[in-house]
Amino acid sequence: MSEHKPKTMGQQLGRRSWAEPWKIKMVEPIRMISRSEREKAIQEAGYNTFLLRSEDVYIDLLTDSGTSAMSDRQWAGLMLGDEAYAGSRNFYHLEEMVQRYYGYKYLVPTHQGRGAEHLISQSVIKQGQYIPGNMYFTTTRLHQEIAGGTFVDVIIDEAHDPYNEHPFKGNIDLAKLEALIDRVGAENIAFVSLAGTVNMAGGQPVSMANVKALRALCDRYGIKIYLDATRMAENSFFIQEREEGYADKPIAEILKEFCGYTDGAWMSAKKDNLVNIGGWVAVNDEKLFDKLRNMVVIYEGLHTYGGMAGRDMEALAIGISEMVEDDHIASRVNQVRYLGDLLMAWNIPVVRPIGGHAVFLDARGFYPHIPQDQFPAQMLAAQLYVDSGVRAMERGIVSAGRDPQTGDHRYPKLELVRLTISRRVYTQAHMDVTAESVMAVYDSRQQTRGLRMVYEPEYLRFFQARFEPL
Repeated sequence: MSEHKPKTMGQQLGRRSWAEPWKIKMVEPIRMISRSEREKAIQEAGYNTFLLRSEDVYIDLLTDSGTSAMSDRQWAGLMLGDEAYAGSRNFYHLEEMVQRYYGYKYLVPTHQGRGAEHLISQSVIKQGQYIPGNMYFTTTRLHQEIAGGTFVDVIIDEAHDPYNEHPFKGNIDLAKLEALIDRVGAENIAFVSLAGTVNMAGGQPVSMANVKALRALCDRYGIKIYLDATRMAENSFFIQEREEGYADKPIAEILKEFCGYTDGAWMSAKKDNLVNIGGWVAVNDEKLFDKLRNMVVIYEGLHTYGGMAGRDMEALAIGISEMVEDDHIASRVNQVRYLGDLLMAWNIPVVRPIGGHAVFLDARGFYPHIPQDQFPAQMLAAQLYVDSGVRAMERGIVSAGRDPQTGDHRYPKLELVRLTISRRVYTQAHMDVTAESVMAVYDSRQQTRGLRMVYEPEYLRFFQARFEPL
């Protein structure tokens, strides 16, 4: 592997290197088990990296959900937990932070993001309605379908091309949206489901110009816009970097402006908000808020804790204030880019531009000889683990699931493996190890064969499905 020895970011780009805007106070030891042990572990896990034991993983890039390192301020905040069943002061601190940085009037906490997705879907969607959005996300679409809705993808075409360099591949195609409205009628649109950034497209952002235009279009038809705000701090960074007129605006200001064009949002606080558990839904409509607040009591907990302990709400409130610090979000995105730039320099097929939370490997580019229904991305994630103990995850045909009407596989154009970078957890040396492992797997790609699925759960199969080699 000597010919692939990575250079620093500064060496590659001809400029000075950057460093993380934090220092380490506590460490968690990790170890790499032997290759034979990894081969046994992946076989016992049915070639599904979700079923691996974390103690058998060396560098865990499965997800950035709930895996962030909390700051000293957040850990101190845990000691301020008010565990009263009703009216916890930590709830009011969290409410203040959501109002200050996101701009929504009313807050309902939930145990995590899918709890918020469930509440908004059950409260807004009527049987038979359509929910247009900028590419599906697994849990979001499932909750919309359970509520009786049908998701319709209205993202721009460039998002489905992994090598297209469009700076805002998360944008909604307004012509596609208007064509859907003309076809089914505005009254049959539950709401527009807008995600920033778009996970399944490779962490691609939405521009401020696009959300402004979307707001104007929806106002013409009386349609609401609800935002998946899970990674909106990262989306705001891309706006600051790429969109005219925003270079000198702080992340906090950009975030609040963007949210101002929407009617509400749901949040998995386990991402941008820098905590290990938690979520929320926030809206501006008091009538809808009253419905959400009533429903949360049934499924999550009282409306002033929603499934979270007081100490978790305090850490979450502090995390919101930290996530909009410009040096934090720049470091976060640039670490992802460091890994992506290494792989692109070695001509590894990855989704471009590099997204905000992960580098996405193009499994079709790795394994053009493996048909999609033999799960090339699933096999690529397994091969990466066997090579180095690095755990990634599939984002292709397995994640796409089956069409509820026909029962057939959905065949997405993107067949990807996600190398997801946790916030404030790994160093650039870990990124170097990961990059070298990807190169090793790429070098041996011709010998790799596909998988067959031997167990498939009814819902969200990528979490628990099992496979065996062909």
